[in-house]
Amino acid sequence: MNGKTVYVALLHSIALAPGRRVVMSDLRDIAAALGFNNPRTLASTGNIVFEADSAPLGDIEAKFEAAFKTKFAKPVDIIARKGADWLTMANSNPFPDGDGSQVIVRVMRKPLDQSALDRLQPYVEANQHLAVANGDLWIDFGGKPSEWKLLSALTTGRMGVGTLRNWNTVRGLAEMIG
Repeated sequence: MNGKTVYVALLHSIALAPGRRVVMSDLRDIAAALGFNNPRTLASTGNIVFEADSAPLGDIEAKFEAAFKTKFAKPVDIIARKGADWLTMANSNPFPDGDGSQVIVRVMRKPLDQSALDRLQPYVEANQHLAVANGDLWIDFGGKPSEWKLLSALTTGRMGVGTLRNWNTVRGLAEMIG
């Protein structure tokens, strides 16, 4: 890897407009144009792994966000993590035996504390479970997330900048990191 640091970057949304989405090759092209090495994407949901010189996460996020806005004329929040921190997050899943599509993590730009659970409690159904691990919010929806009112409570205004990924995606990115 030639002394480079592995990073994961997650787009908050790949929807540009109704019927228009970010193509993952465009995301890889943006990363390459920024000088990031070996950009590779997972699925078509705005997940990218790449190598770069070590830098503060805020700098990586700002560069990606500015390049994204230049290319698509639309701002989008991008959350970055060092690869090692992604692996730590994946290993901290409090619900590892849950259904891979029903266990969701809200990957946060700024870490949450336990008070986030109190703010969400009015939206939680009896078979749902929440936990904050290393500043990220983990949820076992106990069913399809789209069917629960809790999903509508996970807004940037209520929680801060972050983005949702299911356990299957978290594991897939961890495998890409190695």
